[in-house]
Amino acid sequence: MRRLFFSLAILCLMIVAVRPAVAAEGRVIKALPLFLDKQGQTAVSPSLFERDAYQALLRKHPADRTGLRLAVQWKAAGVDWSRLKLRAELRGAVGNSLHTTTLELPVNKKSRFSQWTDFSITGDDFKEFGRLVAWRVTLWEGDKQLGSQQSFLWSPVGQDQPAAR
Repeated sequence: MRRLFFSLAILCLMIVAVRPAVAAEGRVIKALPLFLDKQGQTAVSPSLFERDAYQALLRKHPADRTGLRLAVQWKAAGVDWSRLKLRAELRGAVGNSLHTTTLELPVNKKSRFSQWTDFSITGDDFKEFGRLVAWRVTLWEGDKQLGSQQSFLWSPVGQDQPAAR
């Protein structure tokens, strides 16, 4: 019995030693654009149903909005955490003009599971930003893109696009 135990232990150690290193991987799971009220809150209670109802109210009443928060859920493994950053590109419209605001944050490992990071535009920046039209969030390790998520209306403005048929 002792010989079987040692044989299994040696076999397990050999498997672990031969296993290839995990390549850097990451992904953006979800991005939620949320309006902020005059108190800087996205909801009046922790209920998701209440949050959605309050966001609908803020959409109907623009005067009650004081900011915009993009809450991003992301996940990464096998990365150099000192080089990891999350970039949010938000496209806003004021009148007939479109403009893109880029926000970037370094991120740290806080848990083994997915994590949330918030990007916020408040105050005068929010007033100048206008109406949110589209967004794209990307996860980067240095200059290598690991994952991305974008809204349905995101398109590469200013780049050649194939003609629709």
